[in-house]
Amino acid sequence: MKVLLAHTPEMRRNYYGERSLKGLQAAAEVILHQGDAALDAAGLVAAARDADIIVADRMTEGRGEIFAQLPKLRAFVRCAVDIRNVDVEAASQAGVLVTRAGPGFVQAVAELALGFMVDLSRGVSRATADYHAGRKPEARMGRQLAGSRIGIIGFGSIARRLAEIAKVLGMEILASDPFVTIDDPAIRQVALDELLAASDYVVCLAIANAETENLIGQAALARMQPHAVFINLSRGNLVDEAALAAALRENRIAGAAMDVGRALDQMPSPELAKLPNVIATPHVGGLTPQAIEYQSLETVRQVEAIIRGEAPVGAVNADRWTRRP
Repeated sequence: MKVLLAHTPEMRRNYYGERSLKGLQAAAEVILHQGDAALDAAGLVAAARDADIIVADRMTEGRGEIFAQLPKLRAFVRCAVDIRNVDVEAASQAGVLVTRAGPGFVQAVAELALGFMVDLSRGVSRATADYHAGRKPEARMGRQLAGSRIGIIGFGSIARRLAEIAKVLGMEILASDPFVTIDDPAIRQVALDELLAASDYVVCLAIANAETENLIGQAALARMQPHAVFINLSRGNLVDEAALAAALRENRIAGAAMDVGRALDQMPSPELAKLPNVIATPHVGGLTPQAIEYQSLETVRQVEAIIRGEAPVGAVNADRWTRRP
């Protein structure tokens, strides 16, 4: 069988890895995308014309029109948890299996949240930038995490790991998630409005969907305390960026940190990232060898199962998979 690995060379290096590539090549004949730009729909159809399986990175869209144009395609394997830009219904109508990878980035993202909190509290990157520029940094009073209150929006796997870290640090923990019942006595489950008003650190880890679009907007930010900071490690879609920029410029909140935003590939928006009370990273929350290998090796196992005619763990439409080997 032939497999198209749709990652660009840079994405292969950072988000797939040599070990996983060798595993994929041991399972099938692998076609590598060699262009520097992510494949659009037309490019994907051209590249995958002879492929039985596509292994796609987060930049490669699985638009509805591609499936009818790829009669040989048996499966669309996503090397990511997020499959919102894959048209699962169109794939199902064509009999193509769609799979997703598991969340192997939980520890990595939780650790980045901790780093953001420390940096926002102690001005690490601000002082470093001053030193690098040849300026004398201002010695400013910081905030201690121990005894402070963290408010976590959304209580999935990353949030649960972050809460465990916060416990060890001696933080008071609030969490808001209407779809989860939290029975941990160390965590106080509250409504979103109460969390925003009471927290020193507001960490957004909610799922991005139609209901959470612009969840953090003008009204939400107005409820936060002037000394509080906002951290986004979920998706840029959850934040009204104009409202956040205004709150930061007017010092209605003390600062923000973000690993995601509304720029291409969910990158932080440059307009927000350049503000002096913002720290930002280029969507690297899950960019550690352990996290990347977790997902890429999972796609190898999925491809091996598909070649055997089996629906692997991570399949989302196995009941409509008719293009089996």
